[in-house]
Amino acid sequence: MFSLHEPPLFTRLRDARRVLVAGAGGGFDVYAGLPLALALRSAGKEVHLANLSFADLYGLPSEFWLQPDVAAVEPQVPAHGDYFPERTLARWLDRHDLPATVYAFPRTGVAPLRDAYRALVDHLGGVDAVVLVDGGTDILMRGDEHGLGTPEEDMASLAAVQGLDDVPQRLVACLGFGVDTYHGVNHSLALENLAALDREGAYLGAFSLPRDSTEGALYLEAVADAQACTPGHPSIVNGSVAAAVRGDFGDVRFTERTRNSELFVNPLMAVYFCVDAVGLARRNLYLDRLADTVLMRQISTRIEEFRDGLPVLRQPRAFPH
Repeated sequence: MFSLHEPPLFTRLRDARRVLVAGAGGGFDVYAGLPLALALRSAGKEVHLANLSFADLYGLPSEFWLQPDVAAVEPQVPAHGDYFPERTLARWLDRHDLPATVYAFPRTGVAPLRDAYRALVDHLGGVDAVVLVDGGTDILMRGDEHGLGTPEEDMASLAAVQGLDDVPQRLVACLGFGVDTYHGVNHSLALENLAALDREGAYLGAFSLPRDSTEGALYLEAVADAQACTPGHPSIVNGSVAAAVRGDFGDVRFTERTRNSELFVNPLMAVYFCVDAVGLARRNLYLDRLADTVLMRQISTRIEEFRDGLPVLRQPRAFPH
């Protein structure tokens, strides 16, 4: 039973002792999970961070690998170049005397990623909950929308976590409503999908990230640190969310990467939209086709094949207000 005074996501996690918060879509998605991790840790829970990684993990020394597809990224881990979100976050955590290991998964198909999650869960001594965090909302797309954003990594993560039957709570939190517009996502359809999930009891409501909270302040600091450490490729998603948390609005400039786009930073970007992961997976129209994939390109091919077979796609709809 939920109550107005507590967001349903935290109600579902109330009895969890050990929680894994994992970035679903790669890149800097793990940063979108940082405020949740901090809030859960302050509630007395043991919290671990993980991310589907875009970094060159296979160049890491053997001592940093738990299993073939799970790396334990610590502050001192070596790397080539400055693009390594997991190490950047690990170093920031270490400077704040917080647990400073960020686990990283290579970009693989669903089958090895599921095995990697199971190996990590075993390494941690079991977990009571996995919270997948998406920077943006394209993980909510079910497959028949006109635009899906960048679904491969999100769907690999969702399908992998769906298969973790021994984990009691499997949840999804999206932060950055609106940012996927630039990848073709229509957010009226995202809201329609949330409404359908609500009818099935899988929508867990929404709540904002306050600037004046401890979690909000630390998130802003961590994002600024990541931008400084990765000047050539800062996160547009987290940069947009951070701007929204600060109260900025409209076409906000924080990186040259957006110089040819007009941004619409607004308070909705600082809102977490939360759903049950198993319910979300059940509503996806093609996720079952991905279960045995080994490579990320196989996921791309099977999504394309599925969409080629659809008689019609749900067309974009203007938000009427």
